[in-house]
Amino acid sequence: MVDGDTFWLDGVKIRIADIDTPEIGQPQCDREYQLGMKATYRLVELLNVGPFELRTIGGRDEDRFGRKLRVVIRGGRSLGDQLVSEGLARTWSGRREPWC
Repeated sequence: MVDGDTFWLDGVKIRIADIDTPEIGQPQCDREYQLGMKATYRLVELLNVGPFELRTIGGRDEDRFGRKLRVVIRGGRSLGDQLVSEGLARTWSGRREPWC
């Protein structure tokens, strides 16, 4: 696991394309770090529940860091949407927004 919106799967780094979660590596404030850790732990729980599907979104396969951009789907629902509904993520708007 990397953080609340990035994880490793079979040696491939996956960036969840439909959400943004608070940073834990370089947070701007303690609140961002705490929420980022909650998002990270919750993503681990959600991924470990059972099988999921990875889908591309739009026309981009990778981000500028070489991470695969994917939406994580289980039972027809985006796990990213679930994190958003739980207050642990935001829907990706195309740019980072401050958490502090």
